[in-house]
Amino acid sequence: MTGERGSGSLAESQGGEPRIEEFLGEPTRDLSRWRWLWARDGEFPVRSHRGFLGFLLVLGKRLLRPFVRIPQNDLWERQRIFNLILLEHLEGRDDLGLAERVGDLEGSLPERITGVVRHNDALFARLDQKVDLYRRQARDLAESLGGALAVVEESTAETAAETGVARGAPEPVSALRRAAEEVGYLELERSFRGTEEEIGERLRPYLERLQGRGEVLDLGCGRGESLALLAAHGLVARGVDASASMVAHCRRRGLEAEEGDLFEALAALPPGAQGAIVSFHVIEHLPAESLDRLVRLAWRALKPGGLLILETPNPLSLVVAARNFWLDPTHRRPIHPDSLKLSYRLAGFDPVEQLDLRPFPLSQRLPEADVEALPESVRPLADDLNRLRDRLDDLLFGHQDYAVIGEKKGL
Repeated sequence: MTGERGSGSLAESQGGEPRIEEFLGEPTRDLSRWRWLWARDGEFPVRSHRGFLGFLLVLGKRLLRPFVRIPQNDLWERQRIFNLILLEHLEGRDDLGLAERVGDLEGSLPERITGVVRHNDALFARLDQKVDLYRRQARDLAESLGGALAVVEESTAETAAETGVARGAPEPVSALRRAAEEVGYLELERSFRGTEEEIGERLRPYLERLQGRGEVLDLGCGRGESLALLAAHGLVARGVDASASMVAHCRRRGLEAEEGDLFEALAALPPGAQGAIVSFHVIEHLPAESLDRLVRLAWRALKPGGLLILETPNPLSLVVAARNFWLDPTHRRPIHPDSLKLSYRLAGFDPVEQLDLRPFPLSQRLPEADVEALPESVRPLADDLNRLRDRLDDLLFGHQDYAVIGEKKGL
């Protein structure tokens, strides 16, 4: 019965009876024709294209086929019936066939995806609202804390003025003051210095120089951008920072960092044991008399061939020295590259190299006259103006940062 129904549907859809040839080579994808094949239990022809030898092989296979098939009749029949049932299920015997089911699913899929996207958008919108709320609450709390600390410190100052006895703020107040300052500095880093990813990219020029030097010590490691970059390139590195929150942030990232004073950390190092010492945008926070001490302590701690790298804002750029440098109120003074290189040489470093970093984008610099687009008569004047422009542009802009790199001579 199954075979008759299959043949009838085929005759209507294909215009004739199926043929065994449709299943040879690249087989048909028509399920009804496969049902016809399994219903009639048709045999595939034994063929060969090897001439007389092929004729003998075909003859042998035809003779052996009954002896191979008879012992497997039971298993073969079960497989045939299973295939028929499976084909009937795929074709669908209910009101909706398989093709209609797939079409229905395809029609509803865009609507379902749109619903999921809308749901996710709503969730993210609620999340953004909560984050904004918590950010405002944290800012309000920090502002209230700062105001309360200012009142307490003012009261302490008035008491000292009245009694003539200088007294510091109580220890709990001092601890809160330090916490408030750290919160402020974290916000300053986020607002003006750049994201952690941006800072990490700026530190890439040092990677090749630090390879093979040994362990790297980062003085004032901050958020750990350099520690993460060095670790990602297989370098052993650890950091020291005076900020407890910065150190905690580094440790949450799986980086090795400790809270402490950078001068004490340098003095505690065994002489000639450190592979490299780096410090990025820290020395401009130090008193003038401390810089020479830092360089000498670093020289003592480094092994022969070790490097000291100090990076700082570039005061030779007037835009940096007069504007950008003072965005950070904890900056003490710009450091001229020549004076820093002199400190290196006096400590014993040789060679000493200056590396200019981060030129201002062309869009922020002085425009240059297009000499070729001007009449021949005014080109000499335009060329002179461009030369003057170059001198002014270098003076105003130039590079935003620089680093001095010194190597401790080998013995």
